[in-house]
Amino acid sequence: MRAPPELPAGHSPAWVVQCWISFVASIGAMILGIYCLPDGGWVKGFLAMGLLFTVGSSLSLAKTVRDLHDATRLTARIDEARVTKLIAEHDPLKPAI
Repeated sequence: MRAPPELPAGHSPAWVVQCWISFVASIGAMILGIYCLPDGGWVKGFLAMGLLFTVGSSLSLAKTVRDLHDATRLTARIDEARVTKLIAEHDPLKPAI
């Protein structure tokens, strides 16, 4: 019997920390930039709302892409298990019915 396929290695802790630091730094820089604008409250509010919408839609997109990839991978593993079972149960010397 064949060994199950190995899953890809997860992200290293350093990569996860770097991703979070860059995310927080970019949001912080945008908030500071919006705060320091010489314009009135309406412009700052509009830009802040746009920033929040962009962050939210980016997180939703990332989750959707990840979920689609995981579903494809799971479907491929199920199909591979079915084929393996059929091959294991097949007897070439058994007469056809």
